[in-house]
Amino acid sequence: MKTTVQLAAFFFLAALTLHGCSNKATEKWLLAWEDNFQAGELNKKFWQKVPRGTADWNNYMTDDEACYDFRDGKLILRGLVNSNLETDTAAYLTGGVYGKDLKSFTDGRIEICAKVDEATGAWPAIWMLPQGVQWPHGGEIDIMEHLNYDKIVYQTIHTPYTLDLGIKDNPKSGTTHALKNNDFNVYAVEFYKDSLSFYVNDVHTLTYPRIETTEKGQFPFFDTPFYLLLSMQLGGSWVGGVNPTELPVEMAIDWVRFYQRNPNYKQ
Repeated sequence: MKTTVQLAAFFFLAALTLHGCSNKATEKWLLAWEDNFQAGELNKKFWQKVPRGTADWNNYMTDDEACYDFRDGKLILRGLVNSNLETDTAAYLTGGVYGKDLKSFTDGRIEICAKVDEATGAWPAIWMLPQGVQWPHGGEIDIMEHLNYDKIVYQTIHTPYTLDLGIKDNPKSGTTHALKNNDFNVYAVEFYKDSLSFYVNDVHTLTYPRIETTEKGQFPFFDTPFYLLLSMQLGGSWVGGVNPTELPVEMAIDWVRFYQRNPNYKQ
């Protein structure tokens, strides 16, 4: 006879599979917070729209509702051709949300279930920045970036150690991993005092450790909480030019979950 715990785990996994993503149940983590976007509107306690900036990743950001939607219980972020250049001179418009000054995370595991469209110049990303610390001093955590029609996603960290000093291989600061194209995937990062661990669909892809070094800024990731960014961007020096005939493109986010360690877990 199955125990109550076993039955609960079974139904939990079944619900995840039907909803678009599945992940492995584990006794190591306890669910502490989630947003599954079932309300059909942005929860303003946790999220705000990304304002336009001058960097490649945000130079087309807009609050235009055409770039935001909710469909089948999922948050939809779009990148599209700007059809009204009289009110906005940007060639393209993109949608993005973040938890800056609202919701942040540390010392746990964050998971995001998402599906990304493919197009020339499409650059959807799921990433994290520290609250109240000027970039890049507090570090940057790129949980997932996808370019064009790639069959892989990129997972990378950036710090003064990797950027200002250019030390990217001691320790290794990035990796790539295959994804299920045109399907939902689960991307995750785990925070520890001495490391970050990355995952794609529960496959461990990279650990970035704290090392002994006299150089500053090698591991700032446990110094302050980090907030999440979900951005559907177009074009830039890394991804390249945009083909407007392939637009619009979308990133669909099924859910975001944050887990804390189970104090009763024993390896």
